[in-house]
Amino acid sequence: MANPPQALRGMRDFLPERMILRHHVIGVFRRVFERYGFAPLDTPAVEYADTLEGKYGEEADKLIYKFEDRGGRQVGLRYDLTVPLARVVALYPELPKPFKRYQIAPVWRAERPQKGRYREFWQCDVDTVGTSSMLADAEILAVLHDALVQLGFRNFVMRLNNRKLLKGLSAYAGVPEGEEASVLRSVDKLDKIGEVGVRTELLEKGFAATVVDRLFDLLAPGEGDDVLARLRVPLADNPDAQQGIAELEQVREYLGALGVPETAYRIDLAMVRGLDYYTGPIFETVVEEPRIGSITGGGRYDHLVGIFSGRDIPAVGSTLGLERIVDVMEALGLFPEEKTRTQVLVTLFDADTTPEALRLATELRGAGVRAEVYLGEKGGLKRQLAYANNQGIPWVALLGPDEIARGEVTLRDMRDGTQQAVPRAQVADRLKSAPSG
Repeated sequence: MANPPQALRGMRDFLPERMILRHHVIGVFRRVFERYGFAPLDTPAVEYADTLEGKYGEEADKLIYKFEDRGGRQVGLRYDLTVPLARVVALYPELPKPFKRYQIAPVWRAERPQKGRYREFWQCDVDTVGTSSMLADAEILAVLHDALVQLGFRNFVMRLNNRKLLKGLSAYAGVPEGEEASVLRSVDKLDKIGEVGVRTELLEKGFAATVVDRLFDLLAPGEGDDVLARLRVPLADNPDAQQGIAELEQVREYLGALGVPETAYRIDLAMVRGLDYYTGPIFETVVEEPRIGSITGGGRYDHLVGIFSGRDIPAVGSTLGLERIVDVMEALGLFPEEKTRTQVLVTLFDADTTPEALRLATELRGAGVRAEVYLGEKGGLKRQLAYANNQGIPWVALLGPDEIARGEVTLRDMRDGTQQAVPRAQVADRLKSAPSG
């Protein structure tokens, strides 16, 4: 007996009701991205393996899906949308700079599946390539803020840090040259395993207790400008740290001018972001409830394009995690109640009136109304009304001989059972002006 059909672990089917929720979120993202001047881009799901390898860090590289194709080539499924963007920028040097693009597409990682973490998931990326201005970083943060607010989020915080500042913190703490990445990988786990866990891990890696103590003295949390102000003196002789502080100060200034409230973000020195290609400001967004991890993440990556082009081109961007955002919105009840995109079901009275019903459906579609015709083989009116009710279709159009003779259509509101006769020429306008919920 054959095994029962099933989806691969960590990958999911999305039935229509679920897809409607996802399309709602994607539609909001697309409108916000384009409002800021970002243009759409798409790239292949499969890249050469060497395009992907060595860009994300040692631990992330282990999660790339790699295989040999039928041509004997070593290829891999894209791990994110940023490395493919860097390849595109290198491959098409004629692209105008700054180049502002967004991409909404699936990526694949050989993760251990758990709540909010899947092996196939969608990223919604927005990036600016070709400028070192901190205004580009601030604009990305403004896009994230606007997109989340448009979706109905209220209690979220965008956490900001800077890789240059982290490099300066490591040097001040006495981390040996070349060991910075190892320290940051441990610090990046602070939210998951706590300070005791990170301290233990660093000691087990062989770092001196004095180094670990000095590091955590600097990572102590604070509020707003106080965080950066208290670091200026101890890090005065470190150019990387001073540049990182200056960049964060500039981002904060631009955010105010862009209308992003100070309550929407904070400086978090313990926030690292795990990918190795970040070079400057980094950021991620978290919600307090439900505790699901970050829902956006990104930063500046000024050297990644240069790996492909041989010439560094500055860039900054972020991804919005569609899967986690949908999960959080469901938990918080932020979705509109909508089971279907169909606005009206056009019923079939009998064989003689079917052609007129089809013409009505065609008229409605031509006027921009999402109209469905009942296609069941056994289709009495009771069965058709039950179908509309089960599908969540809000309106039903009844067109029998009497309505045809009078030039009318009977519209039935499936939410309260009321119905009214409407002149046929006015049906489309009536449906388009009717509330959807």
